[in-house]
Amino acid sequence: MIRLTSSKPRATRADAARNREQLLEVATRVLASPDAETSMRAIAREAGVGIATLYRHFPTRESLVEAVYRDQVIRLTSGARDLLADVAPAVAMRRWMDLFGNWIATKNGMLDTLPTLIESGAVGHAQTRDELLNAISTILDAGRTAGDLRPDVTAEEVAACLIGIFTVAHQSGHAVTTDRLLDILLDGLRSCADRGVSRRSA
Repeated sequence: MIRLTSSKPRATRADAARNREQLLEVATRVLASPDAETSMRAIAREAGVGIATLYRHFPTRESLVEAVYRDQVIRLTSGARDLLADVAPAVAMRRWMDLFGNWIATKNGMLDTLPTLIESGAVGHAQTRDELLNAISTILDAGRTAGDLRPDVTAEEVAACLIGIFTVAHQSGHAVTTDRLLDILLDGLRSCADRGVSRRSA
């Protein structure tokens, strides 16, 4: 006797996974935009799904924000390795700075929810800090080996510079752009022999 199997459950799981990824992508974009409406209903509408679908994946706003936060941290940590696989360490560092900026922007959109998540232990501030510092260290170590990044700079120093840049550059009325400040920071991180090389090369 031949038993026919249905592909419907597998298709359903695939659809659910796509919906979840779409919701995360939209929520990340919305949270990073200071002008966008960040209600759950607005996020569902922009993602092209019903509000019931959103709540099925993320029952509360806190669960959605937590998922976006974790997804962004994963993108930062894996992004360091992915960039180093494609470009020179100095170029990887500059592109990783842009990823860090995206994370900062998204994090700013979570300020109404993030303290609650940290207080509850759902998000570990110290663990996130360690993961980000490890990502920076991965690029710095590769840069030291390749000879295109200075050997005397620590991940903590780079992180402090980045936080300062994104804090200052976003202040109202500031005359310089974030990209300009990041380019200057990268020039300071380059080894002396490599400072004439464009950050977009490689």
